[in-house]
Amino acid sequence: MTPYLTLDVFTKTPFTGNPLAVIPDARHLPEAALQKIAAEFNYSETTFVYPPEDPAHTARVRIFTPTMEIPFAGHPTIGTAIALARAGHGPEMVLELGVGPIRAHATPTEARFTTEVALETLAHPAPALVAAALSLPESDIAAPPVMASVGLPFTLTELTSREALSRAAPNIEAFRAGHAAHPSGLDFAQYAYLRDGDTIHARMFAPLDNIPEDPATGSAAAALAAFLTAQHGPLSATIHQGDDMGRPSRIRISTTASAVTISGAAVPVMQGTLAF
Repeated sequence: MTPYLTLDVFTKTPFTGNPLAVIPDARHLPEAALQKIAAEFNYSETTFVYPPEDPAHTARVRIFTPTMEIPFAGHPTIGTAIALARAGHGPEMVLELGVGPIRAHATPTEARFTTEVALETLAHPAPALVAAALSLPESDIAAPPVMASVGLPFTLTELTSREALSRAAPNIEAFRAGHAAHPSGLDFAQYAYLRDGDTIHARMFAPLDNIPEDPATGSAAAALAAFLTAQHGPLSATIHQGDDMGRPSRIRISTTASAVTISGAAVPVMQGTLAF
């Protein structure tokens, strides 16, 4: 019997934010079961926690979507750090992720982590293709889209209005065409946003990865923060995500010239045991 905990991340209110399943001690789970467990939870991510490879670190964390293992994601890092703090670790932590060690600070209710992974620009998808994927006219796109990553790739697309962001919806056939043209770690995942001063409204769609829409996407927030910093210099802002799907989330971002810090809250919702 293996314990698990679920938390809603990037929120202080249960049943909002982004759900996360955490397996605090995955040592006895067979490797072949990990992807099946993540698919059974069917959250955008599930984390499996192991002893660290470096004894000076806090834990090794593996992250799975319903369809694949990924090297990095934001809400699993925040949620897992908070779960570890609730178990007595911290507040200072080093988590071993697929992108390397990540430094985090966590209490039982809030966490932050900083990544210095360099921004990687992977492609410049055609505006018409991105507009089709979002079921929007091309005139709703405010700037050329860019596929960028600080560990996990997303197509970042600035829209012209909050109303356009609300109208966005995934078009599966266009996503398939986009993934064929621009294969990457996620299948043409789209992060559409509108910036209004220190507030950024955003939505993320990855339907080919069984994530029709994500309530909060810390890895995309980190990529966007790094991209905006490269364009305009260091910033501090709050990302509002999940509002259009009834699961409001708040992701705080701050940057320097070479680092991105993501912070937010999480609240436990369920706990139990896997039946093996």
